[in-house]
Amino acid sequence: MTTDTSAQFDSAIRACKDIFLTKMKDYGTAWRILRPESLTDQIYIKANRIRSIQGKGIQKIHENEEVEFIGIVNYAIIALIQLELGESEEVNMDPAAVESLYNKYVSQAKGLMMDKNHDYGEAWRNMRISSLADIILMKLLRVKQIEDNKGKTFISEGVDANYYDIINYAVFALIKFSEAKTVS
Repeated sequence: MTTDTSAQFDSAIRACKDIFLTKMKDYGTAWRILRPESLTDQIYIKANRIRSIQGKGIQKIHENEEVEFIGIVNYAIIALIQLELGESEEVNMDPAAVESLYNKYVSQAKGLMMDKNHDYGEAWRNMRISSLADIILMKLLRVKQIEDNKGKTFISEGVDANYYDIINYAVFALIKFSEAKTVS
C-alpha cells in the first residue's frame, strides 16, 4: 500500500476545519475570551477522555475517540491563535480572518510534520493510537509546567512548539482511524 502522508494530512485537516467552521457559525468566536491555560486544560480534558476510554474499553458518551482527536486539533490551533493575538473581551472576530489564521497554523504544523517525517522516517506509522494519546498528554503536561513557570524554559522548546506537535500527533491518530476504516 502506497501512502501519501501529505494528502492524508490534508484530508484529516479538512474534517477538522469543517467542524471548526461549522461550530464558528453556531458559537462565533467565544473562545477569544479564553486564556492559554484554559485552552491547555480543555485539550487535556479531551486527551484524558481518550485515554480513559482506551483504558476502560467502553464509553457512556456517544462521541468517540476520533471526535476527541478532532477537538484536540481544533483547540490546539485556537491556542496558537490566542498565543498570537492574546485573549480578548471582544469575542466577535471576522470569520474570514479566523479562517486565515487557522490556515496559517495548519500550514506551519504541516511543514513541521513533513520535516520531521523526513528525519524520523514516518516512525509514527508504527505507533499505536494509545501511544499517540499518551504523547499528547505528556506534551500537555509540559505545556502546563511551562505555563506555571510563566513561559520560562531553560533548554526546552516553548509552548507553541508543543501545540504544533499536539496537532500533528492528533492528525496521525486521525490518519490511523481513516486507514483502519479503509482496511475493514
